[in-house]
Amino acid sequence: MFSVLWGIVVLLFVLWIAGFALHIAGGLIHLLLVLAIALAIYNFAMNRDARQ
Repeated sequence: MFSVLWGIVVLLFVLWIAGFALHIAGGLIHLLLVLAIALAIYNFAMNRDARQ
């Protein structure tokens, strides 16, 4: 599950960069990128707590 989440984060980051370059759906990509990063941080924190 964790690798899929990181794949989504990388994909959204690439789309975010493309949005800056091509001025396509910048606001939506920013929102999705922030959501994906927040989920990645949450997942990282939960996995770290579960291991302890």
